[in-house]
Amino acid sequence: MLLKINFMKHIFWLVGLCLVTGVIAQKKDITIEDCELGYSKGLYPENLNALQWTTESNYSYVSGDSLIVSSVKGKKEYISKDQFVSADKNLKRIPRLIWMNDEQGFYYAKNEIKSFNTSSIESSTLLKFPQEAANQDYNSVSNVLAYTLENNLYIATDSNDKVEVFATDDENIVSGQAIHRYEFGISKGTFWSPKGTYLAFYQKDETDVADYPMLNINTTPGSLDAVKYPMAGQKSEYAKVGVFNVKTRATSFLNIDMTEKDHYLTNLAWSPDEKYVILAEVNRDQNHVWLNKYDVITGNLVKTLFEESSREWAEPEHPASFIPSKENEFLWLSERDGFMNLYHYNLEGELLGQVTNFDFVVQSIIGYSSDGKYVYVEATGPDARENHCYQVEIASHEYQKLTKEAGSHHVSLSPNGKYLLDSWSSWKTPNQVDLIDIKKGKVTTIHKSADPLKDFNMAQVEYGTLKSNDGFDLYTRVMKPHDFDPNKKYPVLVYVYGGPHAQLVTNDWLGGARLWMHYMTQQGYIVFTIDGRGSANRGYDFEKVIHRHLGENEMEDQLVGVDYLKSLPYVDANRMAVHGWSFGGFMTTSLMLRHPGVFTCGVAGGPVIDWKWYEVMYGERYMDRPEQNPEGYKKASLLNYVENLEGNLLMIHGTIDDVVVMQHNMAFVQTCVSAGVQIDFFPYPMYKHHVRGKDRVHLMTKMLNYIMEHNK
Repeated sequence: MLLKINFMKHIFWLVGLCLVTGVIAQKKDITIEDCELGYSKGLYPENLNALQWTTESNYSYVSGDSLIVSSVKGKKEYISKDQFVSADKNLKRIPRLIWMNDEQGFYYAKNEIKSFNTSSIESSTLLKFPQEAANQDYNSVSNVLAYTLENNLYIATDSNDKVEVFATDDENIVSGQAIHRYEFGISKGTFWSPKGTYLAFYQKDETDVADYPMLNINTTPGSLDAVKYPMAGQKSEYAKVGVFNVKTRATSFLNIDMTEKDHYLTNLAWSPDEKYVILAEVNRDQNHVWLNKYDVITGNLVKTLFEESSREWAEPEHPASFIPSKENEFLWLSERDGFMNLYHYNLEGELLGQVTNFDFVVQSIIGYSSDGKYVYVEATGPDARENHCYQVEIASHEYQKLTKEAGSHHVSLSPNGKYLLDSWSSWKTPNQVDLIDIKKGKVTTIHKSADPLKDFNMAQVEYGTLKSNDGFDLYTRVMKPHDFDPNKKYPVLVYVYGGPHAQLVTNDWLGGARLWMHYMTQQGYIVFTIDGRGSANRGYDFEKVIHRHLGENEMEDQLVGVDYLKSLPYVDANRMAVHGWSFGGFMTTSLMLRHPGVFTCGVAGGPVIDWKWYEVMYGERYMDRPEQNPEGYKKASLLNYVENLEGNLLMIHGTIDDVVVMQHNMAFVQTCVSAGVQIDFFPYPMYKHHVRGKDRVHLMTKMLNYIMEHNK
């Protein structure tokens, strides 16, 4: 069954012994406060704040009390905070500039958008908008701001007009905001056309979506704040796409076929000539995609450019990306061959070629060369724990990797397509920023962070690979105490997520581990993590095995990790605990109930207990609707396994969680009471899906103390 173990040669000490004049320097233990408030304590690697390209070959960043504008040749200009304040008396710090040209950028200031000129050191107001405005989306080409007030959409112009794009008294109609609960890569609700002539926007009708009550304890008496929450199998929101003409101030809607009202409208893109809106439409079952071209003037469907389908799910996450100097051609990201790759189309729907044929995942398009000959992408590369930049020639499909060092690279392409700013880290490198001359291949380091944890007793970390029962590589991370003794027996904490769109073991700083895991190793624990099937960046075959039976394969892979741990002579197999949050909370509870006796205790945060209570968009993608998959829902429901519990289980939930609603945990507690099964439960009042800030110290103290107390 097991154990083909292929530990990488990258076994290293995050922090070694530091010798100073022949004397061993005394190192400190890290505290929970350090772990959770580390940013304010300087325990994370320094970066170049607000790093961005300004023009063809200049970039800017904030360092100390200055904005620094640097050419690629290293010539620097400094604009101090005092200069900003002298230009705008309302400023208390250097604003986040968004560059418009060589010398001018704009920034948001309360209810104004202002410009700042770096030559004249002058600030001026471009336009004003209401102070309550949300979802602000500024177009510097036309000097117009889109924004929302409650559920309605407006624009502000340089004449300080408040122009209605779409407004109604019906609270169920929401315009200009993200739809479909941020699935399908959706992060906003407004989309400016390339020249600023039009504003496209999402609109959703939530009339048929159930109101879910959230108890507000901060009023006297307490009150209910309802949120719209469409649960699996129930009625969902109905989406539209509107188009607003800035000049005529008229709003129209695309004539989308609404025969199936609750299908999904995703990945909106504009053609460069502003004549067409390109829209990826997905059916409610999420197994079929139509990429449709709509005429902006008439709103009519011009053509379905192509279709994609899958037996499990089809999930578009990236809009069409148009190639510079070729207004009729675009690139599309698709998993149709098993990995996310690039495909070349024109606006007639002709497939002009498959641009990449990687057996690893392309994650995003970074940009293009100015002539449109090359496209630059971020992709994992052969090691899925990493992230790299590739240059790909669109016509020949030839490619080269531009980021050479092993690690996780996140790059930004200069406007002229000649340079990259590469921010990266690895297991051994805290944070580094390199300037890459693409043509010459020259790499110049412009920032290198010191190790902020060099004075602390940090874990020994080992990275390895195990095999799933069907032959897939499963990446692992083992964290041992800094003073590890192979002759001792150590308890283990398994940290788990296990679900889609997440990856825990990565080749970046600390290897994806959290600082609190190092704290646990100081308490004499080994902390173990394995990324099982269903997790991100491994390709479609690796992910799709979870379809219609969430938890099954994921638990199997966690148990592969458990078997490996039990094979180690220094692991106390009778003292194993498990913890996870969200999907990881579902996994923690599943492992405690469906594989009793493996773990002595578990802590489940914000867990899904029964998938019929989870949202439509995510839940139905992986489980189908309850009426389509009754056995799958029944088998995955943790209410059916309560009486199996062995050991101690702590359940945690934010009382106004609008992602995994508290009904999950309350129903679980109720079932435990009915069955006479003792568990522990702790709510965090007025917190949503995560506990943040100083209160997170309380959460982590409770959680880790619980594990240490019940895993003795």
